[in-house]
Amino acid sequence: MVMSCIWTGLLLVSILCGAVSGKGHLLAGAALQGAQAGVTLGISMAGAICLWSGVGKVMEKTGLTEALSMALSPLLHLVFPSTKKDKALARDLSANICANFLGLGNAATPMGIKAAKRLKRGDAATDELCRLIVLNTASIQLIPANVAAVRAGLGCAAPFDILPAVWVTSFLSAGLGVTAAWALGRVLKS
Repeated sequence: MVMSCIWTGLLLVSILCGAVSGKGHLLAGAALQGAQAGVTLGISMAGAICLWSGVGKVMEKTGLTEALSMALSPLLHLVFPSTKKDKALARDLSANICANFLGLGNAATPMGIKAAKRLKRGDAATDELCRLIVLNTASIQLIPANVAAVRAGLGCAAPFDILPAVWVTSFLSAGLGVTAAWALGRVLKS
């Protein structure tokens, strides 16, 4: 609701400024150009999203997701102790983390929601649920597929040249976020 009001306000201010400055025709042209660019970008991204979502399904069918779950289990047990007892939670979390590794936030969302439902206790968010939200927000990305698709759709010749920057920032943000969530969980329990 609030965002709708903000966007409506921005739109009205833009129209008012265009009318007052006598450049309303430029505003109308820019709006149409932006709409066209948005559709073009959406179509170009759809192919990449379908590709990487398909790769995710192949990984699941071939058992690679299960193998990654086993490889991630020591880390999952450390960050999410409930995974020691709840194998379905461990599977959902590892699938979510793997999808985020591939930069597929849209594919990671359903698994993250399933894991969040398993972590929820009553009306309050648990410490583990807070860590899951932090990890999904920071999302460590080894292959930023969606970002690369956007860059390729906008004409970038080397859409994956951002990999080192993505790796550094995603590892730092996830590490700091989980550390802050863990520390705040400890402080609030005291």
